[in-house]
Amino acid sequence: MQNKIIIILLITFQMTFAQKKDENIGTEVVNVVKPYTPTISDAFKVKEVPSLNDNETSTKEEVKYQIFSFPVASTFTPSKGKAAGVEKAKQEKLFSNYATFGLGNYGTANAELFVSHELDNYQYVGGMVRHQSSQGGIKNVKLDDKFSETLGSVFYGYQRNDIKWTADLGLKNEAYNWYGLAINVAPDENLVMNINPKHQYNTAKIGTELTISNSFFNRLNLNYIAFSDNYNSKENRFMIKPSFTFNFGDTAIKANFGLDYLNSNSDKSYYIIFPEQVNNSKNEKSVFIFNVNPSFQILKDDLSLDLGVNLVYYSRMKDVFYGIESDSESKFLIYPKVNISYKVVGDLMIAFGGAEGKLIQNSYANFVDQNKFLSPTLLIKPTDQQYEVFAGLRGKLSSILSYSVKGAYNASKDSPLFISNSYFSSNLNKDNYTYGNSLDVVYDNINTLSFQGKLKADVNKNISLGLNAEFNSYKVEKNYEAWNLPTIKASFNSDFNIGKKWYAGTQFFYVEQRKDLQITASLGHSRDYIQTISGYFDINAHVGYKYNERLTAFLKGNNLANQNYEKWLNYPVQGAQVILGASYKFDF
Repeated sequence: MQNKIIIILLITFQMTFAQKKDENIGTEVVNVVKPYTPTISDAFKVKEVPSLNDNETSTKEEVKYQIFSFPVASTFTPSKGKAAGVEKAKQEKLFSNYATFGLGNYGTANAELFVSHELDNYQYVGGMVRHQSSQGGIKNVKLDDKFSETLGSVFYGYQRNDIKWTADLGLKNEAYNWYGLAINVAPDENLVMNINPKHQYNTAKIGTELTISNSFFNRLNLNYIAFSDNYNSKENRFMIKPSFTFNFGDTAIKANFGLDYLNSNSDKSYYIIFPEQVNNSKNEKSVFIFNVNPSFQILKDDLSLDLGVNLVYYSRMKDVFYGIESDSESKFLIYPKVNISYKVVGDLMIAFGGAEGKLIQNSYANFVDQNKFLSPTLLIKPTDQQYEVFAGLRGKLSSILSYSVKGAYNASKDSPLFISNSYFSSNLNKDNYTYGNSLDVVYDNINTLSFQGKLKADVNKNISLGLNAEFNSYKVEKNYEAWNLPTIKASFNSDFNIGKKWYAGTQFFYVEQRKDLQITASLGHSRDYIQTISGYFDINAHVGYKYNERLTAFLKGNNLANQNYEKWLNYPVQGAQVILGASYKFDF
């Protein structure tokens, strides 16, 4: 009874306190325009009364119960909970500098040094030197086949808030030998003794890039490249590429500009039939390309659409070939630039497609990047890629496996092809590249149907696998074949981390057979025939051991199948190569 009285008093006190707290509620005038007459709509419910099948329905018996509460003495004191500790992997320390050195068979030497230094919170400088060389020794090769590549560069960077600016200067020297003699020249020992096949390429490059985030001005690239060889060929190229973006919600308008000027000249000709040609072999070309690429981008839900056009102005200001000058030429070109992608099933399946065209500025430097055995007598002109239509799918088959498949059709005019130079004993030009041991560039109108497929598996953080395959079908207009272009290419690569100290990887390459053409004529006999360059399968592998966070030893193997296959006609490669070396990371 006393407990009930206490509870009633507490409730009364709380109600009284609440009322006093809200005593002064103020006054407000409310104008009622129309009396509110609430109505309740009919509820349409299914009325079901469960039926009882029992013959006899028993009445519920009333249950009376009481709860007897009494205190229980306890000496138990719960301890405070403690979160379980999570073992963290030790973060690998990052170093700003490294040095690498390795030696292998064939007199191979690889060395690289990279250094960088922060000037303050916003600026940094650095540099890099790299050397790779081999003393040669390819089986059954009559001429010297050694090579070397040495390059160095310095750079400066600035980054603060939304502004990022970088500048770099690079120099490169490449020394190679034209060792792939034509088949009817190689047995002639007297002729071979007089050939000095060494040639060199030199490159100087100055570049800068400015990037501004959160602005309609995106990026500005400036590059100047000076390229030359030791046969008096020279090339100068200047490029500027600004880009802009204007965002309007899910829509964006982009504008990319490009200016590309190329001047190339040489004073060498491959064929000299008449003596007066010796001093009349000048080749020079100046080409100016300006392009504007406006596009309209829409991002909506799972759809991404980029509608644009590539407007190009082309001007050939000078064109001299073998001393004969052609008229200058200027023209406007219009190309499509459309890209679309749609997430069919989220990130599991994304369909994409598009159509693109462009005018490609070919250069002596770009050709040398692909082929080190070219003669210094090239005809340089741009490629008119009229259009490339493509479609495909990409996505993920599982959380660890991604894929991409693509089909494309390309139509190009003046597409470059590498072809072996011919050998004529009547040729008055006796330069070291005129014995069928160099390659030239010819142009053709080519339609290409291609299919590509890629698979990549990141099994876990220690294992990654990749598989690529490509099929191409070529239709040429002027030549017998698409010289030196394979129909099938495939590759497989794998990378493994074995524990905390070891790592390894493999690379497998397959390139199908190719076709080449070489004309040889000596002592009144001439042979003009298409030659087949056999396909090849190449195996590369590497393994490394991390002695500590700074020092790592490695072992690399190239062409482990030990095949002296030909990458170009009459140019066999080195057999199995093994390189042992180490790299060291450090800070100043």
